[in-house]
Amino acid sequence: MFSVDRWQEIFSTISKNKLRTFLTGFSVAWGVFMLIILLGSGRGLENGVKDQFRSSAVNTLWVWGGETSLAYKGFKPGRDISFDNQDYESVKKEVGGIEYIAGRTFVWGDNTISYKSEYGNFDIRSVHPDYGLIEKVTMKEGRFVNPADVAKNLKVAAIGIGIKEALFKDQPALGEYIKVKGIPFKVIGIFEDDDGHRDNQRAVYVPITTAQKVFIGQDRVQTMAVTVGSKDLNESKLMEDEIREIISTQHVFDKEDTQAMFIWNGVDEFKRYLDLFAAIRAFVWVIGIGTIIAGIVGVSNIMMISVNERRKEIGIRKSLGATPVSIIMMIIQESLFITGLAGYFGLVLGVALLEFAMINIESEFFRNPDANIGVAVSATILLVIAGLIAGFVPARKAARIKPVEALRDE
Repeated sequence: MFSVDRWQEIFSTISKNKLRTFLTGFSVAWGVFMLIILLGSGRGLENGVKDQFRSSAVNTLWVWGGETSLAYKGFKPGRDISFDNQDYESVKKEVGGIEYIAGRTFVWGDNTISYKSEYGNFDIRSVHPDYGLIEKVTMKEGRFVNPADVAKNLKVAAIGIGIKEALFKDQPALGEYIKVKGIPFKVIGIFEDDDGHRDNQRAVYVPITTAQKVFIGQDRVQTMAVTVGSKDLNESKLMEDEIREIISTQHVFDKEDTQAMFIWNGVDEFKRYLDLFAAIRAFVWVIGIGTIIAGIVGVSNIMMISVNERRKEIGIRKSLGATPVSIIMMIIQESLFITGLAGYFGLVLGVALLEFAMINIESEFFRNPDANIGVAVSATILLVIAGLIAGFVPARKAARIKPVEALRDE
């Protein structure tokens, strides 16, 4: 089917029209190149955004208080809504389908943490045990805060690797006592942040009940985090409503008051990002395919010109017994060769540029801008289809050439 003579003829035709063939092939290569670059860049942005969610569970509802904006049952607007231990316990017991739940309260002020002669100012976060699972805290040594620590108000602390390096240097920290705002706390664990966020590495976690008694002076819970497991968006919205109902009842405010309390739904937010990037991928494919179609038109035009220039040759072939199928295959083979070769160069250059970007342009919001095997296979299939389409119309015209008319035209 693809004989040596036919290849020689294809190369001869191309050599006679170098500039025209190059410009036509360039349009195909550019279309594939842009498709790969746009898809890879979109993937890089998508990976960057997903990485921002990786540090905590994407199925989390974050709940915190605000200020009432509506009058309700004799209460004027403008009341601060602050959560406490009773709110935490009520949500934990009454809301169905909770996977993990934790309260969190920051300890503010002069947050000096010291060990012997070394000291520094670090974040002090008082939490419930599930917080480590919600925030995906990775323990390097020891353990995180557990239920017994909270129940007994123990003075224990899990410290970030940044604090360990600052206060202990190369000395072991596990089991030692540090002073948190002047109060001795036993180091029960050392954690690190997989994302390398410096703020998280320089934080200390203590039992929330201990912080409430020692540092805060009241059973304040600043923020609650609730994970919904594998529940979908609609089910997570129902859990939102349940939480709002419970808190509004206990603090006596209108549950329709959107300023009294706030709930950030990680399920909803993550789905929005996924939908956004799905739309971006679809848009990129439309742009890329549109560019490739422009290249196909160019290839089809050059093949049409080639057929017109070779009318006599095609007429002689048919007079010597060449079938319409063989004529069609000859033209399509030439079209496939031009589009395939040009598209391959575009594909290689696109992948090479993405590899360069992956090494040199890595950032917090742009990670691994690769074109995966699925994209490469899709681009290859697209090129084959493009070559067939580009060559089909000229090939049909060539197959309809009558030998007598072709020779008479000459």
